[in-house]
Amino acid sequence: MKKIAVVGAGISGLSMANYLEKYNIDYHIYERRKKKDLAGHGFLIPKEGMDYLYQIIDPDLLLQHGNFLKKYIQYSHTGKILAEKELNNVFAISRHALISLLTQNLTPGKITYEETIIPDELQNGKLKLSDGTEIDADIAVISDGSRSRIRRNLFQDEIMRIVRESEVVNIIQNKEIADVIDNDFMKFHHEEGGLTFGILKLSEDTILWYSQFDNQKYMISECSAENLKKYMLDIFENWHPLVPEIIQKSHYKNVHLWNVYELEELNPFYKDNFVFIGDAAHPLIPFTSQGVTSALKDAFVLTKYLVEEENMQKVFHKYEAGRKSEIEIHIHNGRTLLKQFLLPLHQQTENILPISYK
Repeated sequence: MKKIAVVGAGISGLSMANYLEKYNIDYHIYERRKKKDLAGHGFLIPKEGMDYLYQIIDPDLLLQHGNFLKKYIQYSHTGKILAEKELNNVFAISRHALISLLTQNLTPGKITYEETIIPDELQNGKLKLSDGTEIDADIAVISDGSRSRIRRNLFQDEIMRIVRESEVVNIIQNKEIADVIDNDFMKFHHEEGGLTFGILKLSEDTILWYSQFDNQKYMISECSAENLKKYMLDIFENWHPLVPEIIQKSHYKNVHLWNVYELEELNPFYKDNFVFIGDAAHPLIPFTSQGVTSALKDAFVLTKYLVEEENMQKVFHKYEAGRKSEIEIHIHNGRTLLKQFLLPLHQQTENILPISYK
């Protein structure tokens, strides 16, 4: 029976663990962060992603922690409706809620937190703990995020570049505002391009909001929560009143400032007995809204071949062959959406839905 070490307890690593549990495959997860990571952001999950989630999480339980969105409404920054589009089973959920649901399905003791894992330079295909102890595993599933340390260690010629877009993401609990928003995905756009404000309702009293900046026009850097709030209020002062109201009434304890990176070219999805999933294999810029779905599908496909095949290299080859072409479509779509975002509104393609479909 294969032993699997999973590096990273984010969405992709926990999804992988849930699928491994389903098929009784032995595994252990190693996560360098503390158990509680409450950074205030969340996800849009299209129908395909929900179909994969339903295989490992009870649908009724999911509905208790998130919300299906009815339609996407695109506004000018002053509140003029520019376009509307019905959404087909697109689900909004906070990162914290989804991680909690994925974690509670696992056998107790299967995750070690605050442990940094590194490749063993003396033995190809092996990992070791920070104290030098070698990890006993046949396969290492690497899911340590878009700036994966292990990926950079194995593919030292890779080129990773910062994207011309940064995001501020936060969550606000306010039933009065939530009642106004209904179950729509609302997104306000500045006429000159390069600046948006998106609003997603997660539950009856909880809203996820995010602002996207052209980081060449709007210089936003790591700063205190107080300064970040002041900066946001200055930038969005003259927008539709709902926007500055949300910014003003939000707490900033768990606000997340996200600088986005992408690989110039994808690396192979595996090397020796290391195999990469999720953002560690293929960072996707946020315009695609495909990060969670791609992570879930990676975990599903990789587990499927682990069950069907004995030969590890055949497993990895089939996994990469099955996933890479689709990921390249999302990368292309993401770059197209980024270019649109940077243009003035009158030059943008009408009614662009901020979700990449293959």
